[in-house]
Parts: sequence; structure tokens; C-alpha cells
Amino acid sequence: MTNTHNFLPVNKKDMIERGWEQPDFVFITGDAYVDHPSFGPAIISRVLEAHGYKICMIPQPDWKDDKSIDVFGRPRLGFLVSGGNMDSMVNHYTVSKKHRSMDSYSPGGKMGLRPDYATVVYCNLIRRTYKDVPIIIGGIEASLRRLAHYDYWSNKLKHSILIDSQADLISYGMGEHSMVEIADALDSGIDVRDITFIRGTVYKTKDLSGVEAPVILPDYAALQEDRLKYAESFYTQYINTDPYSGKVLVEGYGNRGYVVQNPAAYPLTQMEMDDVYGYDYMNTYHPMYEKDGGIPAIAEVKFSLASNRGCFGGCSFCALTFHQGRIVQTRSHESIIEEAKHMTKDPEFKGYIHDVGGPTANFRHPSCEKQMKYGVCQNKQCLFPKPCQNLNASHKDYVELLRKLRQIPGVKKVFVRSGIRFDYLLADHDDTFLRELCQYHVSGQLRVAPEHISDNVLKYMGKPSNQVYETFIKKYEKINEQYGLKQYAVPYLMSSHPGSTLKDAVALAEYIRDIGYMPEQVQDFYPTPSTISTCMYYTGVDPRTMEPVYVARDPHEKAMQRALIQYRRPENYDLVKEALIKAGRTDLIGFEKHCLITPRKMDRNTSGHKDVHKKNPSGQATRNQNNKNSNHRKQDKSGKNSGSYKSWQDNRNSRTGKPAGQNDKKYQKQKTGKKKH
Repeated sequence: MTNTHNFLPVNKKDMIERGWEQPDFVFITGDAYVDHPSFGPAIISRVLEAHGYKICMIPQPDWKDDKSIDVFGRPRLGFLVSGGNMDSMVNHYTVSKKHRSMDSYSPGGKMGLRPDYATVVYCNLIRRTYKDVPIIIGGIEASLRRLAHYDYWSNKLKHSILIDSQADLISYGMGEHSMVEIADALDSGIDVRDITFIRGTVYKTKDLSGVEAPVILPDYAALQEDRLKYAESFYTQYINTDPYSGKVLVEGYGNRGYVVQNPAAYPLTQMEMDDVYGYDYMNTYHPMYEKDGGIPAIAEVKFSLASNRGCFGGCSFCALTFHQGRIVQTRSHESIIEEAKHMTKDPEFKGYIHDVGGPTANFRHPSCEKQMKYGVCQNKQCLFPKPCQNLNASHKDYVELLRKLRQIPGVKKVFVRSGIRFDYLLADHDDTFLRELCQYHVSGQLRVAPEHISDNVLKYMGKPSNQVYETFIKKYEKINEQYGLKQYAVPYLMSSHPGSTLKDAVALAEYIRDIGYMPEQVQDFYPTPSTISTCMYYTGVDPRTMEPVYVARDPHEKAMQRALIQYRRPENYDLVKEALIKAGRTDLIGFEKHCLITPRKMDRNTSGHKDVHKKNPSGQATRNQNNKNSNHRKQDKSGKNSGSYKSWQDNRNSRTGKPAGQNDKKYQKQKTGKKKH
């Protein structure tokens, strides 16, 4: 069993054993306690510890019991509160607002160990016992709800989380700089109400006389009355996320005063990044969870390496711009290699490094030289609609890093599983990275995210045109062919994104038909806080242009768009048929090769054929119907869809002149017999 002494105290006994009479901060989090740098509370607690502060942890307190936050008594400086690694509402609910069956950040995956809107609930719990102790909130939930925001689950525009939580400060973004500065200010005796000068923080005030050159946003009452004002306000926030060019933003709340957002904290230097990832993390969950089966979330990251943070990809549906920012920050090769060597000594390590990346794997430096002096461009993206002429598209540093990792004794294979930006990859005229990616770093399947094929939808997504994706696929296939490799690119696809009509969804289904691939999973657009796409969903306009955008809000239409992507599934038949009729595409219902579905019943007055699609009493399709697409639903021992990838590739081969089904048996053996890493 792992030694508990090297974890931060989780009970009074642990604290006393350290010789502490009182903690400086008590950290309350909605996740179980995992001391690994992929978990925000672990980073912040270790950063503060490294600066001399005493931190005690209360993971997942019972929010129905006031005593659950009183484990250590009154902290000397304050409470830190985080909802966890995910927004608690995303953690609890699917996009259709149904309860999830598993919480990967809780012991044994058990649901129900944190409340909805966890940050607000925990803070109110603290306030019932400690009226005047400083409360600082952070993490993804607080960060993305720092100003008025659309809340999908209640279908309302909510206040800044600072108002509803009764907290004193928000440390937004990743928080290393701001949390140390807050701690130092409190330690020096400054009242928390006077801590208004720290970058990366949000505070409340009744008086704006001391706020220098603020940008005044529409107040909350105005935002409630006019959704277009919210779109304008949101875009002002969006273009002020950069630490170098961002302004102070002010949002009014009537007699409650103002919420003031200071500019973002400056990005970490490489030395600071190395320090953050070099602390003495235990790299696992606290032993108290062993009896419950551990914490499932650790499995994905325990043998992965964080190479970078920040992303200049600019996808509209992604919140990274608001949380980590657009400036890429990286660790040094030495730091990453040292962690990898330490990893090889773990008894559970089998020789496979699962990932080397971050938000985007192949970003290893800022997108251009001027960013670190002037910041990112406010009204332009680095990659969209086309790569900027100032873009530094080079994979040289990443290639060198991966080569070094492959040479470490005890490492059998280094995989790259974070997202690869294929448009950035194509902008690099040196093919070395793509060649070595195919040779050494793909486990049979490379997951990429074209998201859609309609250029109109892709425009709203902030993604490159479909032609760019097709160019990448041809290049990827050609290189794999040169090396004699049977490897596939598996696309992530999204339904119902703002801008996507039923006709766009049908076009995507036709594309899937043409490549012979049926996705096992589809991401229906999820309107999470503080993304451009969520703003479109709520307001019906693109905040960048204020032009109207079609939005599929009706749950039934969203279900139809999703079903079209998986049109071969028998359970989707009725939705697909309805969608095709509504889209005026009944030409896709029939027996011709191009059709997506066949008629369930034929008119026997005009045809002598039997109804081969008639359902049996159990409601299941008959064998003839099942056999039609059996190749796309064959299951191997692991439950994976083993037929879809082969048929997809064979279809591509038929278009490129290569023999279909070549090495099928070898491929099936590889698929069913090789453990996924």
C-alpha cells in the first residue's frame, strides 16, 4: 500500500503527525484526492506547499452536513474551493440532461459524491460556519463561470459565480501565479477585500473609483433583457483573454455592486513549467480509496506525459481560450525525460507511454514570435480560416523529444493520443513528424477531429475546410502505404453544432456512407459555459460577426442529427427516416447503393417481394436486415467494432486502386489480439 505520509493531510491525525496546529489553507474539492499533475487541486496544493504554506485537503465533503468542512477547524488564511477537474454539471449530466452512470473522478466511479453546482454549494456550506474567513475559488467550474454566463442545464443566464457562491475571489485560469500572490497577500495581513491588484483574479466591489481604465460590460439586468447584448459582451470578454493586451472588465449587479475581472496572469516560463511538474507528486490516488476500487480517472493519465498547455487552435466549441489561453507553454525535454525515467520504475509500468502532449499534441511553441511581447491577435486566429502567414509551423522540437523518449531503457513504445491538428501539420513542409508518427507513435488507429464535412458548419466551428482534412488523409495513407503499415485515421464527428441544419447532417451521413465507416461514438454538441459555440446556441448569432446562426435547440432535431451519423444502427431507423423526409431527401430511402436506409414495408399491390424488413414480435429486425450491415457491427472480444475500420479502409482502397481486403486476416488478428495501450 502507498505510504499516506507523503500525501497532504486529509484528516486531523495526518495534520498532527506533521506537527501542525493549524493549516494555512483548507482545500475543498469535488473530486477524490489524486496527487497527480493532471489534477488541478494537486498542482495548486503542491505549488503552495513549495512556497511554504500548510495545505490540508477535504475531498468530496458531505454537502448535507455542515461539520464535513470543519475537519481541520478554522484555517489561518482561508479556504480554497474547486468543483473538480470538470464542471460538476458536465460531470453529472449527458448532453440530453440525463444522469451519467459513472463519475471517473470518484472512488470506484460512484456517482452522487458531489452536488450539482459544486463550487457554489461548498462555498455556501463554508459560509454557514465561517462568516468571515476568506474563500478563494478556482478550477474549471469557477474559471468558466467567472462572469455572467449561459447555463444549459437550467436554460438560464446565471450570475457570475462570485455572486452566487459568496466567495471573495476567483483565481481563474491555471492559477499558479495568482494563487501564490493571493497567499502572500493574505499572509502579509492584507484584507481579502483589498486584494484587487492581482492578475488572473476576479473580485467584487461597490466602488469603481480605484479601477483603472476598465471596459464596462452591459450589466446583468441588461443581459437578461437582450440576448444580443450578451453576445456583444461575450465577444468583448473573448478578445480580452490575452495577458498582454487584455483589459480590466467590469460587470454590474445593481445593489450588489460590481464584479471586476483583472487581466489574465502571464504565461509560465519553461523553467516555471518544469518546476510545476517537478514537485514530489505521489502520481496516484490516496490509499483511502483502495477499498472502493481506486479512482478510474488515473488510468488515462498515470503513464502519460504532459508536454504543453495552452492552445492557439481556436475551436469555437472549446473553452481553452478562456481557461489556459492561446499562448502555448511547454516543459523542457529534460523535465519530460526525467518524469518518463521515473515512470519506468513504477511496478505497474509495462513499457508503454500512453501519450505525450496536452490540449494539442503537436504544439510545442507559441504560434509566432510576437506573441510573447505583444500577445495574440485580438481579431484574428492563427489557423482559421487558413494558417496565418506569420505562423511558425515546425515540429522539429517535438520530433526530437519523441526520439529521446523512445531511447529510454524500459520504454517499448511511445504513443501520441492527444489531438493532432492536421491543418498545422500540413502547414509544416517538412514531413519528418508525420513519417515518424506513422512509424513509431500510432497504435493502429490515429484519432483526428475533422468534426464535420460541411464547410458552412466548419466555419462556425472554427475548423479548417473539409478539403484540408481530405488532403491530410491522403498524405497519411500514402505514408503508411510506403512503410507497409495497415493503420487508420478514425474521425471524431460532432452533430447539432450551431450552423448545422438537417441538410448538413444528411450531407455528413452521405460522406460516412461513401467512406464505408460507421462511428462507434458521436459527440452531440454540448453547450458548456464560456465557449463561442455556447454563445451561438443561446443567442442565435455568431458573436464575432453578430450575424444570425441556425441553431438546433429542439431535443428531437438534435436526436435526428445524431442518428444520421449512425444511420446504420437499427434503433436509429425511425429518426433517420423522419430526418430524410424533413430534409427533402427521400431519394436516400430505397434499395439503390447510394441509399442510407431501405423502406421497412413495401406496397404488396405493386411488388411481389416479401417484407424482408418486417420486425419480429420482440421488436428486433429480422435476420435479413441484420445481415445487411453485419460487417459494420461485428464485435471482437474487447467489444470494439472490428468491421467498420476495415470496410472503411477497403472502400478507400477501391477509390485509390489498391486491392480491397488486403491483409484482412492479419489485420483482424492484430485488432483482436493486441492489447490497446
